[in-house]
Amino acid sequence: QVQLVESGGGLVQAGGSLRLSCAASGRTFSRAAMGWFRQAPGKEREFVAAIWRSGDMMSYAESVKGRFAISRDNAKNTLYLQMNSLTSEDTAVYYCAGAYGGGWSPRDFDSWGQGTQVTVSS
Repeated sequence: QVQLVESGGGLVQAGGSLRLSCAASGRTFSRAAMGWFRQAPGKEREFVAAIWRSGDMMSYAESVKGRFAISRDNAKNTLYLQMNSLTSEDTAVYYCAGAYGGGWSPRDFDSWGQGTQVTVSS
């Protein structure tokens, strides 16, 4: 059984930065594409970024390109999301997700963390 535990969320001023982490356990981390999703109040959960198993391919939502960077450390079973130039539009609960069944499109993610709140004050 997969366990994904996010950390690093919090309150930050607009223009600031945060780094989210996701510690994975239970299955072979390096065999799964990993991703970040977010859900703002009153909105549906949306894709933010994904990274392939080996870490050599990344995909981003247009809204975060150039500001966010996804990375992973397979030796530490940890996924990261570096978020820069944050705006109030980035306020949401951020979820770590794994595609342990294969693939890496948003619909392939089948394991989820509990989420971590990110609040950007303007």
